Amino acid sequence: MSAMTHTPMRARAEIDLAALRANVRAIRERVQPHSAQVMAVVKADAYGHGAEPCARAALGAGATWLGTATPHEALTLRAAGIEAPLMCWLWTPGGPWREAVEADVDVSVSGMWALREVTAAARQAGRPARVQLKADTGLGRNGCQPADWPELVQQALAAETEGTVRVTGLWSHFACADEPGHPSIAAQLSVFRDMVAYAEKEGVEPEVRHMANSPATLTLPEAHFDLVRTGIAMYGISPSPELGTPADFGLRPVMTLAASVALTKAVPARHGVSYGHHYITPRDTTLGLVPLGYADGIPRHASGRGPVLVGGKVRRAAGRIAMDQFVVDLDGDTVEPGAEAVLFGPGDRGEPTAEDWAEAAGTIAYEIVTRIGTRVPRVYVNR
Repeated sequence: MSAMTHTPMRARAEIDLAALRANVRAIRERVQPHSAQVMAVVKADAYGHGAEPCARAALGAGATWLGTATPHEALTLRAAGIEAPLMCWLWTPGGPWREAVEADVDVSVSGMWALREVTAAARQAGRPARVQLKADTGLGRNGCQPADWPELVQQALAAETEGTVRVTGLWSHFACADEPGHPSIAAQLSVFRDMVAYAEKEGVEPEVRHMANSPATLTLPEAHFDLVRTGIAMYGISPSPELGTPADFGLRPVMTLAASVALTKAVPARHGVSYGHHYITPRDTTLGLVPLGYADGIPRHASGRGPVLVGGKVRRAAGRIAMDQFVVDLDGDTVEPGAEAVLFGPGDRGEPTAEDWAEAAGTIAYEIVTRIGTRVPRVYVNR
């Protein structure tokens, strides 16, 4: 879609693949002292950035694994011809196990039901399934509890002996890695080491052991093991404002969201703006209409607060953000229709960042970029 860059359009999410490649290289430098590989996490359409282009860019910059949540995401990458090691971790009963086995996708198993389904699929496929066993070390979400781990390990080893499974990985996930010093971090690391040691003592020979998400990759070298799973950091967003800005970690935001101003007009003082009249003009002024709304993923929670760079100044969403549009008070400035309104980007041109929108909406920057809807075309630059 790079040809679209110069075409006027209602709105666009510009994806800077050079920034993404540089972020992957910065992450690789951080984990190289521990000889860890990098898994580029491209779930949720690469956090809204576009899974296939981002996967290819990350692999080109030295990531050696890809990670997705759902089987559909993994199989779509395989269908696009991407052959790199690929792991998928969010399975439900009756999932496309056989397709995943045949596509050489590493599947995560957290309990006996999943092991039973994947071994049955491997028998049908006539080839072993690549399986990674997930340990619940304290997150309390997916993963196998320590009390159930011996049974899962023993049954996985039995399936390995029978030739239906190859246990390729042992892994877990942090609950509070974005809060340095949180007592759960050391506790989870200790539990993970114990569960890995048990599995290896019993005969599991994993290709990779991994636990580090983006915050752990950036702040917990002792958690790097053989592989780190970087999602949000790869897209140039800090996993937590408390940890530091993207620049503090040598990262640059990859997505810039902009729109063409659809209308500007003069209105008198005390004029209501948008649904509910939560904003009333304090004086004679000019208003600008930005053609993006909550159907495009702009959070309605940021009504009255969401920042936009228009006409050289940062303005705030005036009143309610609607489904398709919102208004900014231009304070009497002259801005022509078609002028660029930048909702967020790297921040170095004075524009807001995704983090600014997260603060305005009371959420995290992950949600801001991930929820940008399919109605907004992704325009790739620096392929």
